[in-house]
Amino acid sequence: MEKKPILQIKNLKTSFFTDDGEIPAVDHISFDVYPGEIVGIVGESGCGKSVTSLSIMGLVPSPPGKIVSGEILLNDENIVQATEKRMRQIRGNELAMIFQEPMTSLNPLFTIENQLIEAIRIHKKGSKKASYNRAVEMLKLVGLPRVNELMKSYPHQLSGGMRQRVMIAMAMICNPKILIADEPTTALDVTIQAQILQLMKDLNEKLHTAVLLITHDLGVVSEVCRRVIVMYSGKIVEEGDIQTIFTDPKHPYTKGLLLSVPDMRKKKNRLYSIPGNVPKPGSIKQGCRFYGRCESRMERCLLEDPPYVIVEEGHNVRCWLYEEGGRSENEQSITTSIES
Repeated sequence: MEKKPILQIKNLKTSFFTDDGEIPAVDHISFDVYPGEIVGIVGESGCGKSVTSLSIMGLVPSPPGKIVSGEILLNDENIVQATEKRMRQIRGNELAMIFQEPMTSLNPLFTIENQLIEAIRIHKKGSKKASYNRAVEMLKLVGLPRVNELMKSYPHQLSGGMRQRVMIAMAMICNPKILIADEPTTALDVTIQAQILQLMKDLNEKLHTAVLLITHDLGVVSEVCRRVIVMYSGKIVEEGDIQTIFTDPKHPYTKGLLLSVPDMRKKKNRLYSIPGNVPKPGSIKQGCRFYGRCESRMERCLLEDPPYVIVEEGHNVRCWLYEEGGRSENEQSITTSIES
């Protein structure tokens, strides 16, 4: 029997409405997340990764933001249509999120104990003692020392790595089915980054929680993810399992991202950099949005938006260099042009 997705994003479009008109930040994207898997969403700043995560959580600021069309199915329930009361039940209980900077998420006026116990008692019935014991259990599970002393502490008394672990404990305290992690290691030093990533892998294995990891760092993706989704200018441009994307990338943008990763085995005077910048959302009305930065662009790319095609089972790409189910004649030229 085929495994059923726990989360399905179908043709989702999220826009911001300004004095200049509608600006689509997420433009008709679709993907699935299966129980217990870790999926990475990668791309430069401004590609729509964080807006995707906020759309799933029902936290897009309104106004000016709004989910214009599409579905977000959580266990077959379309939560785009859910009331705010229903979303408060879902957040923390079925969907949880950790943010890039925990100091903006933890309340500086309350102790860690108060904040963890509140997270439990919003969703679960039980005594204060049972809630306290559950909070202590979660802090131990995320590897924090002297937890009884830590429970009495305020966020400013903890290091960045400890605050991030507290945030993960708070997110996981009600055993959500899906954890969304938006750039969870960006503000941390390299050693702490590695510890947080290992912690997320361990929790994924122990609690079987699906993880949607939002990041711009392909090194992070290679460490923890099973599958990766590459976003550019509000659209998904490539999707596949981690080995396929890293060994046989198809889209010029994906190849550029991989070439931008420093390789300690090769001595180079300069790191590769994709020319240009991500276009302003809504500024490109027709054609491929990567056209201005692509080293393998064709006239067709300027005029027509490429379809999202299946290269092989489990590997999709949005590029005119490829046709449905086959290998492009131009594939060799794109690799050569980028590497030269």
